Amino acid sequence: MRVPSKVIISCAVTGSIHTPSMSPYLPITPEQIIESAVEAAHAGAAILHLHARDPETGAPSQDARIFQRFLPEIAERCDAILNITTGAGLGMTLDQRLAAARWARPEIASLNMGSFNFNISGAAARVAAFQHDWEKPYLEGTRDFILSNTFAQIESVISDLSETGCRFEFECYDTGHFYNLAHFADRGLVKPPFFIQSIFGILGAAGPEVENLMNARSICNRLFGDDYQMSVLAAGRHQMGFAVVNAVSGGHVRVGLEDNLYISKGKLSQSNAEQVAKIRRNLSDLSIEVATPEETRALLRTKGAQQVGF
Repeated sequence: MRVPSKVIISCAVTGSIHTPSMSPYLPITPEQIIESAVEAAHAGAAILHLHARDPETGAPSQDARIFQRFLPEIAERCDAILNITTGAGLGMTLDQRLAAARWARPEIASLNMGSFNFNISGAAARVAAFQHDWEKPYLEGTRDFILSNTFAQIESVISDLSETGCRFEFECYDTGHFYNLAHFADRGLVKPPFFIQSIFGILGAAGPEVENLMNARSICNRLFGDDYQMSVLAAGRHQMGFAVVNAVSGGHVRVGLEDNLYISKGKLSQSNAEQVAKIRRNLSDLSIEVATPEETRALLRTKGAQQVGF
């Protein structure tokens, strides 16, 4: 990997994994998502990774009409790159998953690079009382759930969104996903530089050991040479430690309430900006500079904020 001079901070604002009963600080409504995202950008996040939720129940939603209620205002109030999910909510069809990105035509969209068992059922046991009927079965149902990202599905997303000039955040949960990305690169369907989000700590995928991160970097060096940039996210309590290790070794970082609801042991994070500010302080203490949105656009070669659909 070509080591960048500055580190990109991504912030995943709400996601589709945590449910409203887990934290009162999880952004749910468009208004909450707007405020939380803008605050995170002002705290130092160059990329905002965005999902939507049903404003009434907090359930994950890919309804483009909900994205229309927050994307334009976020773009107006900050200059961060807005990264739209295509992973979306668990159990959605591919058409449902693509609906928001098709409308938004973003600079970047996330793209999961392989199917795997995705088990978050253990989280249900840690919730004393659920606010909504959908939450408990949504979590417990993942004991028997495969997050589907077949080669045909991946190729469909690439074909669909590449026509709009969208680039991808390639989400790689396990070793084989790097080789899947190399397959599409070898076929010329995706072009460098590849922005890889390497993910650790989800049950069913790569475990949260630093050795796995070092192995991921070694594999990507062999497969992609200088043609990639690697960011790292780690679930829950592993979030900050993995971020610092990757930044020290020349990579990028992702924080946010999608990945971790806590700011320290036993203390809920009250905002996405709080997590961004914490990782930024950690990087500053290590004399590591943080990339601006424009520097990030140049590094990842995105089409620019003026070319999106919102």
